[in-house]
Amino acid sequence: MLAFNPLVQALAAAGHTVLVPNVRGSTGYGKRWYSADDVRLRLDSVADLAALHAWLPSQGLDQSRAALWGGSYGGYMVLAGLAFQPELWAAGVDIVGVSSLVTFLENTSAYRRALREREYGSLERDRDFLESASPLSRIDEIRAPLFVIHGANDPRVPLSEAEQLSAALEAKGVPCELLVYTDEGHGLAKRANRLDAYPRAAEFLIRYLSH
Repeated sequence: MLAFNPLVQALAAAGHTVLVPNVRGSTGYGKRWYSADDVRLRLDSVADLAALHAWLPSQGLDQSRAALWGGSYGGYMVLAGLAFQPELWAAGVDIVGVSSLVTFLENTSAYRRALREREYGSLERDRDFLESASPLSRIDEIRAPLFVIHGANDPRVPLSEAEQLSAALEAKGVPCELLVYTDEGHGLAKRANRLDAYPRAAEFLIRYLSH
């Protein structure tokens, strides 16, 4: 599906090459593809990021300056890429992402928990796997600088997901900037906040990818 995305356009206009992959679990390729990362297949979609990274030289792109940017579940993918493939990624921008599948399921709104447990796995039956697939469980592996954006009133992915991640990275000396908006929920709905956050995230990438 072709669609205009002003954020993608802005990054491209700033000189970045922007790739928007349909990793396993994405819509657009039928039900089988959509469910191809369910429960214990979760990390198969993260493996798709490594495949994308390996493909970059064929397009004349510099692998050493590849970064990840994503929101919500895409934020989990950013964190998982940095945690499970630390040698591949130079930086990341995580927007309202999940840092631990366990604490996310424990703390998300009740109406969301049943829905997400069907896709991610059950706290009762799959807790060990959920822990192992959580970026926070591999915090010692993360070394790329990270920019984190979150809304204080997020009912889906609680702010605590960003706070525990930021605290853990700061404790080990990894550059991490946490930007919290007190008047936002799941994502940035207000134009003023978008105009504040996205340029700051873009500047963050320029700072760490310009070499």
